[in-house]
Amino acid sequence: MASIPAPSSPRARRYDLAVFDLDGTLADSFGFFIANHNRLAQRHRFAAIAEHEVEMLRGWSPRQIMRHTRLPAWRLPLVARDFRRLMRDEGQAITCFPGAREALHQLHALGMRLALVTSNSAENSRRILGEDCWTLLAHVECGASLFGKARRLRRVLARTGVPASRAIYVGDQASDAEAARQAGMAFAAVAWGYATAASLQACQPQAYLAEVSDLRRLAGD
Repeated sequence: MASIPAPSSPRARRYDLAVFDLDGTLADSFGFFIANHNRLAQRHRFAAIAEHEVEMLRGWSPRQIMRHTRLPAWRLPLVARDFRRLMRDEGQAITCFPGAREALHQLHALGMRLALVTSNSAENSRRILGEDCWTLLAHVECGASLFGKARRLRRVLARTGVPASRAIYVGDQASDAEAARQAGMAFAAVAWGYATAASLQACQPQAYLAEVSDLRRLAGD
């Protein structure tokens, strides 16, 4: 996606670029994921998740969950592909968290450049964000593998020309924190996503956002 110019701002900022994950960070899709996990488990022959296990697994890393459900790494791209298709065909009710779209507009108006790195498809991402927010994004990387986001983050940095020290990745899972570190970027953990607050705080994020309205803090105090 071609870069777009960001508006100028007189405010001093710690970060010039905020890169966002989609599911669990901007998009309220956890319910859809849980509702369809066992459907995909049956199709791809890995273990289902019992209802009483959901909260416990939210405190685990994606790799731990894969071991628990006996989902081999080689099968993960196939499962992710089918999940994206299910969301395309049956996830029309999925929307952004209340206030998330407004926060993107506020950050852009304050002079921050915005980008997206997600495992979800461009089609799903564009529909969920809406055309007005989609056009705010300086660069988009969709269809990233769960453990391949660092390469996509480095590509965003290269395409936007923003140094890693001036960029932050906003996500909701330990794998997002790991990707940010590998790319040399800061990480902002959000409390409202797939993982628990405690598991994210253990990742030692540079920013911890307790509420969606806190996204505006990325532009500086």
